[in-house]
Amino acid sequence: MTTVALPAPTAGARPLADTMIMVRRSLLRAVRYPGLTAFLVLGPLVALLLFVYVFGGAFGAGVAPGVAPGAEARSAYLEYIAPTLLILTIVGGAQSVAISAAMDASSGIMARFKTMAISSGSVLSGQVVGFVLQALAAAVLVLAAALAIGYRPGADPLDWLALLGLFLLLGIALNWLCVGMGLNAKSVETASNTPMLLMLLPFLGSGFVPVETMPAGVRWFAEYQPFTPIIETARSLLAGAALETTTTALAFGWCVVIGVAGYVWSRVLYRRERN
Repeated sequence: MTTVALPAPTAGARPLADTMIMVRRSLLRAVRYPGLTAFLVLGPLVALLLFVYVFGGAFGAGVAPGVAPGAEARSAYLEYIAPTLLILTIVGGAQSVAISAAMDASSGIMARFKTMAISSGSVLSGQVVGFVLQALAAAVLVLAAALAIGYRPGADPLDWLALLGLFLLLGIALNWLCVGMGLNAKSVETASNTPMLLMLLPFLGSGFVPVETMPAGVRWFAEYQPFTPIIETARSLLAGAALETTTTALAFGWCVVIGVAGYVWSRVLYRRERN
């Protein structure tokens, strides 16, 4: 268990200072449990190599009509799939925070925090912020790997800034949702499995193939589930293309809805456990 010096009890809690201490604790846990950290990077990297070099020659011809199977198709599919893998990296960070929250709840350290004169919100917020930072760092590594094998985004500085904002909002939203999953889980093992549902959604959206190629029922679900507009917005930003207003609004709107729901759920579970 990672230990971090906590502030001595005081008459009034210091939310910002307490949250930063919990963020530091979350980052130190990444060193203490390197398996969680490795999962963030290795999963998307393996997927990148697998889908580009094994499936890309065939799939690329499907996402870029008129492109013949082979090297040109692999390049087209790399451009198509890179934004998806960056999104999956953010989702992987959220899965890690579910495990971390479950570990704290089951080990009793969360109950100990509740007896201290620290801001109650900092206990959960610190984990959320800490794992968002880890996920963003992992996304940079995945992007670097994609660049190394030939990915060439057309984003300008404003596009990169907007993409960072989208990833931050998505990371915060998914982390709050997964904190709730972790606190609601009966065991750490359950907490590690429940967020896997989030990992499946990009596969059932436009993450790996265009939704137009899907059967009617699956296509309907793919078009209206949260990750399709999020992936399409990220894809447009990285390509430097004009954003589609409705798709972009849905992407940011879904992030807000998921984040608010996850925050409320997590706080309710935290208070319930406290009493």
